[in-house]
Amino acid sequence: MEKLINQFEFGLFFWQILIFVGLILLLKKFAWKPILDAVNEREEGIKNALESAENARREMQDLQADNQRILNEARAERDAMLKDAREMKEKMVADAKSEAQVQGQKMIEQAKLAIESEKNAAMAELKLQVSTLSLTIAEKLLKDELSNKEAQTKLVEKLLGDVKIN
Repeated sequence: MEKLINQFEFGLFFWQILIFVGLILLLKKFAWKPILDAVNEREEGIKNALESAENARREMQDLQADNQRILNEARAERDAMLKDAREMKEKMVADAKSEAQVQGQKMIEQAKLAIESEKNAAMAELKLQVSTLSLTIAEKLLKDELSNKEAQTKLVEKLLGDVKIN
C-alpha cells in the first residue's frame, strides 16, 4: 500500500476521476434510465400479476362457495323429491289396500247374496218337490180309499216306509 501512495500522481488521478464522472454521466443518460424503467416496468408487472392472482383466488373462493351452495340446494331438492316420492308411494299403497279391502268386502257381500239366493232357490225346489210328493201321496190315498179301506191302510204304511225322515 505504501508503494501505491508513493507512486501517486495527481494528473493521473484527475484524468481517472474525469473519465469516471464522464462514464457515470454517460451511464446515467443512456443506461440508468432504461435499466430503471425496465426495473419499474418489471415491478409494475409483478404488482399486476399479484393483484391478478389475488383476484383469481377471490373468484375461486366465490365460485367454490357458489358451487357448495348449489350443491347443498341440489341435495335439499333431491331429499325433498325423495320424501315426496316416499309419501306418494305410501299413499298409493294405502289407497290400494283400502280399495282392495272395499273390493273384497263387495265380493264377500256378493258371495253371501249368491249363497242366500241359491239357498232360497234350493228351499223353494225342496218345497216344490215335497208338495208334489204330498199331492201324489194324497191322490193315491184318495183313489185307494175310495176303492178299498184295507188296501188304503197298507198303501199308507208302504209309502211311509219308503219315505225316510232326516
